[in-house]
Amino acid sequence: MPPKSKDSWKIPKVAVAVDLAVLTVRDDALQILLIERAISPFRGKLALPGGFIASEREDLDVAAARELAEETGLEANTLHLEQMRTYGSPDRDPRGRVVTVCYLAVVPDLPLPTAGGDARAARWTPVDTVLHDEKTVAFDHGSIIADAVDRARGKLEYTTLGAAFCASPFTISELRHVYETVWGHELDPRNFHRKVTGVDGFLVATGERTTRDGGRPAALYRRGEARLMHPPILRVPKQ
Repeated sequence: MPPKSKDSWKIPKVAVAVDLAVLTVRDDALQILLIERAISPFRGKLALPGGFIASEREDLDVAAARELAEETGLEANTLHLEQMRTYGSPDRDPRGRVVTVCYLAVVPDLPLPTAGGDARAARWTPVDTVLHDEKTVAFDHGSIIADAVDRARGKLEYTTLGAAFCASPFTISELRHVYETVWGHELDPRNFHRKVTGVDGFLVATGERTTRDGGRPAALYRRGEARLMHPPILRVPKQ
């Protein structure tokens, strides 16, 4: 077909939304926060928290923080939140052309958030349950969750994101448990201890100790200012 003239071309009508993939380590499993939709489409089905931007003037980051608070009661300034990817398949939403910007959030194990807004209920769900059958969730959220899990697993290799899963202060054993749960395999305790303590600015010792891990008292740490891991911790060690 010949290209349309400038006079006949119009800006397409496209709605913009934000979705939030909120991950935590809970009950020895990597889990994601899902809400039960209270409105159509997919009423009663599980979905990621999120919604449309409130106005043409609302910033995307502001919209993500607002939706997070409205639908889950969580505050964006208390957790790790980053823009992950944009999803714009023409048929991803039965209501029309909707482009969504997904944010990845990482939180320590928390009590079940309080649902609100368009959410009837909120619940933590093991990611393996969703990845086993992506039709468990509404829209294309199964694919989005798979991407979020891949992003988190990858970033644990070269950033200090793992500490964002831990309530402060934490032990190195608790931090290692995060890596093992997210990656799905055990790590050598001594090697892990050497690597995380060898990254300048990753961990800051509090000077306190605890016996909550069992055994001898273990040192307590909080997350430092560093955000990159060098050298990285490889998910699959080189043979």
